Amino acid sequence: MEFDFTQLPPQDRYRLLTNFVGPRPIALVTTRSEGGHSNAAPMSFFNVFSQDPPIVILGVQTRGDGQEKDTLVNIRRSSQFCVNMVDMELAEAMILCGVNFAPDVDEPAFAGLDTAPCRQIDAHYITRTPCAMECRVERIIDFPSRAIILGEVVEMTVRDDCMDAQGRYVNPDVYQPIARLHADNYIVADRQFELLKPAEAATWEAAQLTPKTAKAR
Repeated sequence: MEFDFTQLPPQDRYRLLTNFVGPRPIALVTTRSEGGHSNAAPMSFFNVFSQDPPIVILGVQTRGDGQEKDTLVNIRRSSQFCVNMVDMELAEAMILCGVNFAPDVDEPAFAGLDTAPCRQIDAHYITRTPCAMECRVERIIDFPSRAIILGEVVEMTVRDDCMDAQGRYVNPDVYQPIARLHADNYIVADRQFELLKPAEAATWEAAQLTPKTAKAR
């Protein structure tokens, strides 16, 4: 089957893209409203794209009536947001935070989530998140019905049990994030496995990097 994306309606493009590009990690994004309330919203149009500078990207769609969502309104005003990663412990609360509440509703509190002040930005993070990334907006790219937000990570708070004893790598027995597949279907990373390069790969790579010597005349 072939699909001409230049001719498809947006909802058909959404269906195909989200059905085949997955699983997509979930960012439970916390921001501060103008009135000082904590806002939390789950987003599956999210990923990390760079470590130097450390950049994460969010895609925030407008509401059905064309109005901007509270998260985007808060980000435009403050230029700050926090990404809270989601595991099974937070899954049900994450879904509750996706309800279309009024701007003055404290969504983490409604969902039963404890929070604490971020260290470098004016927002709160979810205390039981495996990892919270405090971000400052690097730029926002606007489209008619969506904004693409590039955020620079300035602070990361990791739950102690999610790291190995040396504090260098994630503990896969503990950190098992959930991700979205399509529609209301999700997946949890509870069956992880290693894929290693073959032993010969180091020789192959070394050969590719060795400077070519000029042939003797």
